Amino acid sequence: MSRFRTLADPETTRELVRNVREGVYITDVRGQILDANPAFLELFGFPSLEVLRRTGVQDLIIDVSRRQEELALLEKQFVVRDFELQVRRSDGAVLTVLDSCYAVQDPETGDTLFHGILIDITRHKEMESRLHELTVRDPLTGCYNRRHLAELEARLEREEAEWGVVLVDINDFRAYNDRHGHPAGDRALVELARFLDRHVRATSDAVFRMGGDEFMVLLSEGAPTATIHIVQRLREPTVGCPSVSFAIGWAVRKPRERLSQTIARADRDLILVRVRERAPEDERRLQR
Repeated sequence: MSRFRTLADPETTRELVRNVREGVYITDVRGQILDANPAFLELFGFPSLEVLRRTGVQDLIIDVSRRQEELALLEKQFVVRDFELQVRRSDGAVLTVLDSCYAVQDPETGDTLFHGILIDITRHKEMESRLHELTVRDPLTGCYNRRHLAELEARLEREEAEWGVVLVDINDFRAYNDRHGHPAGDRALVELARFLDRHVRATSDAVFRMGGDEFMVLLSEGAPTATIHIVQRLREPTVGCPSVSFAIGWAVRKPRERLSQTIARADRDLILVRVRERAPEDERRLQR
């Protein structure tokens, strides 16, 4: 039988490892890389096995806690399959990979070694992220929608986080649409969305279109102070204000309060703002 017909032939196995597109590697328990195939070198951007051997696994993995979790599983089960990790190439690029490996014992030395294979799923994760963005964004304004709010709500409440809520509602938007037409109304919604985006912190705040002409800003880090500051900024006339006027209601989380309860309090505050704004107009009408 031809040796290329069986994986039991050592040369066949070597040829297979050299030519597969997935990264194959061997490390010791300290994370020192002992051997790897050409695909592994290409994956991480190393010019040679000699340069690679001067690098430990811990230098390639971004989240060390994830590596510790994987090692704990290996110690318990002796095998790990499709364990997701983020790794860094030699040029600094970040990749997402699936690691499958198992523990073996060297019969000559008794040392424990790890044999593994890495599959690069970076493009798949990027596509997955883009598709998810399409499902959680309002197509007109680009703001987040209620689906994303539900995702954030579950995480924030699970983490017992602090938050602040600012509701922004366009004044007499129906009349504006009737007077100027729906295309102009759409442009006004986009203007307001961009105006709100300019006033939030990209890393800790989010702007939502709650429906119709109502928007919400959700603040997390330093919420009590940050919420007051953003309300003050939104109320001050600045360059780049939208072409429509709007009312603002806000609230900051109370101890053990659900996010939906904070939103309800902000909505009640918005209603009070509307009442106060309309009171002078109603008084003028009575005087007539």
